[in-house]
Amino acid sequence: MHSTKVRRKLAPVNRELDNSADKQEQLLLSTTICDDGDLGPFIRKAFAGGRPETLLQNLRHFARSKESEIEEVCKAHYQDFILAVDDLRSLLSDVDSLKSALSESNSKLQSVAGPLLASLDAYLEAQTVSQNVHLALSQVATCIKLIELCSRANGHFSSGNFYMALKCADAIERDFLDKTPSSTLKSMLEKKIPRIRSYIERQVSKEFGDWLVEIRVVSRNLGQVAIGQASAARQREEDLRVKQRQAEEQSRLSLRDCVYVLLEEDDEDGFDGGIVDDGKDDYANGGSGLLGFDLTPLYRAYHVHQTLGLEDRFKQYYFENRKLQLTSDFQVSSMTPFLESHQTFFAQIAGFFIVEDRILRTGGGLISRLEVENLWETAVSKMCSVLEDQFSRMQTANHLLLIKDYVSLLGVTLRRYGYPVDALLDVLSKHRDKYHELLLSDCRKQTAEALAADKFEQMLMKKEYEYSMNVLSFQLQISDIVPAFPYVAPFSSTVPDCCRIVRSFIEDSVSYMSYGGQLEFFDVVKKYLDRLLSEVLDEALLKIINTSVHGVSQAMQVAANMAVMERASDFFFRHAAQLSGVPLRTVERGRKQFPLTNARDSAEEMLSGLLKQKVDGFMTLIENVNWMAEEHVQSGNEYVNEVIIYLETLVSTAQQILPTEVLKRVLQDVLSHVSEKIVGALLSDSVKRFNVNAVMGIDVDIRLLESFADNQSPLFSEGEVSQLKGALVEARQLINLLLSNHPENFLNPVIRERSYNALDYKKVVTISEKLKDSADRLFGTFGSRGAKQNPKKKSLDALIKRLKDVS
Repeated sequence: MHSTKVRRKLAPVNRELDNSADKQEQLLLSTTICDDGDLGPFIRKAFAGGRPETLLQNLRHFARSKESEIEEVCKAHYQDFILAVDDLRSLLSDVDSLKSALSESNSKLQSVAGPLLASLDAYLEAQTVSQNVHLALSQVATCIKLIELCSRANGHFSSGNFYMALKCADAIERDFLDKTPSSTLKSMLEKKIPRIRSYIERQVSKEFGDWLVEIRVVSRNLGQVAIGQASAARQREEDLRVKQRQAEEQSRLSLRDCVYVLLEEDDEDGFDGGIVDDGKDDYANGGSGLLGFDLTPLYRAYHVHQTLGLEDRFKQYYFENRKLQLTSDFQVSSMTPFLESHQTFFAQIAGFFIVEDRILRTGGGLISRLEVENLWETAVSKMCSVLEDQFSRMQTANHLLLIKDYVSLLGVTLRRYGYPVDALLDVLSKHRDKYHELLLSDCRKQTAEALAADKFEQMLMKKEYEYSMNVLSFQLQISDIVPAFPYVAPFSSTVPDCCRIVRSFIEDSVSYMSYGGQLEFFDVVKKYLDRLLSEVLDEALLKIINTSVHGVSQAMQVAANMAVMERASDFFFRHAAQLSGVPLRTVERGRKQFPLTNARDSAEEMLSGLLKQKVDGFMTLIENVNWMAEEHVQSGNEYVNEVIIYLETLVSTAQQILPTEVLKRVLQDVLSHVSEKIVGALLSDSVKRFNVNAVMGIDVDIRLLESFADNQSPLFSEGEVSQLKGALVEARQLINLLLSNHPENFLNPVIRERSYNALDYKKVVTISEKLKDSADRLFGTFGSRGAKQNPKKKSLDALIKRLKDVS
């Protein structure tokens, strides 16, 4: 207020300027009002400058300026206004009549509409009641549905169907909890539902824990059943192979008959004991058919945890527990031999992975394939480690074979479920050499025992089954005709005993090599069979021949045994080929020499040596020969008659057990020895000289020996008889030379090669110098006793001189 008064006191100082400014401002204000402009700037300026009175004054001035305009307008329109007032007054009477009409109509309307309004009020009230009843009914229906769902949940809960009980609880919570009209019921549900879920989780967890304990026992039984079925299938395959081999060997059967038998067997082999399912089992319980294991507790627990939103936690919990179980299954008891516990050990692991395969295929993602593969890799690594450790300790081939067979069955069983088992088979292949070394060692002991128990006497077989067991089973028969019984075999007990040992070795070797991941293993079996025959059996026979054979009869029996073993060796390789699934023609093409050659040669040398000793006893009688006899002996010297009698006795006995080839070689060796003895007698210092009569006597002796050889023609072929006679070639050529009319022909290379190729010129010189007649003249018996020199003597002297010059 004071500042305003000060401004008013200062105003007159420049009155002219203020008046012009006020007029200008008043003009602008009037223009703005006429244009309907904004007066805000003028008001702010007036108050900001502390001059609101000026603004009011300008506004009043504008109003006064407009009042005159209003008056002018009113004056201009006054007449029209008066006319309008007159019109209104004329209408006033009509309005009054209209008003009275309206009032009368209103009274009639009120009297008529009263009952209707009452009805309307009743209708509205009834509508309200109806809405309330409808709301009550809907809420009752909701409560009924809720109670029914609760009752259903209680029923599932009471029956142990926890998965459906949880589904009902979820439906209650999702569909009815917020819509429940009863606060009491709603409060009760909010408290009970979490408790129910917690209780169900505890119950299914307990059932799952019980299932984990039970499934370990079930897995072991399951593994044993599965491996047993694999073993039965393998046995059916073996039976089929046996029948196939029999069909191939029975040439009287037609090809169609053989095929029919095999196809019929194939149909039988197609039967499956139920171990492999088709994957169409019930998802809810994992039904297992004949296998007898139930996955219902597991799947129920899994589904319950899925419903509770704890799926990942349950998966982890399941995997960790199963991994711990598998780890505990790897434990090998040091208190029990592995040979006794290996079936349980491998069956437990097999059952574990059969169960995991079922869960992988039907568990709805409970366990992933990667997790199963990781578990399998761990299991394979551990099994390989256990096998390596146990195999390294074993010193019995049969034990190693038993474990290998079970491991191979384990591999067959689990390969059906898609598990790779190559690492296990590699371990078995790795210990192949050790197994065969142990097997060779066992065979070495068995062979030594069999040879030590042999009395080297011919076997007597009283019954046909003995013949079948000892002869036919090894294809040792010479003829297909069954002999009469009792039957005396040409071999001793050593032959069938050794054949059984070799056959058992072949079968064990094939058994180890079979089902080991290697399809073609005949070469391996053949290699070890060669070692068995050449290293074990041959050495054992050599030892027994060199240490335990005494006498001709025993030596002859051993030689006969070796001849039979030569036939048996063919059976061994054919048998190995058949068991290995190799065509026999392949064996025939790849056949080598007899692997028992050393023992056979040693036996024949032993027999020949003993026979030579016997013959040497008779050859001592050559000392009784009259080397300067007046006439030659017509019937042979005593020594040769004794030798021939002995040889004839020998042949009559030997031909019963010795093959003709062996007998021929032995006789040939003996006759060659006799020939050497005759030549040696002529060379010996005990014979100082001899005459032609003595030579002619020796010629008779040789002829008797050659006649003996000719008499063996029923046993030998013409060529073999010639070979027997050829054993006497040195003595024969020497006698022929001494009796020749032209001994100087010995110097002719052609004649010597044709007629005297077996003679040594040094022996010829020594023996020829001893040839004298009874009167100390060479060839005195061939010519006259005149002064003229005998041409034979002259020829012989020339021969001796020439031979001495050459030496």
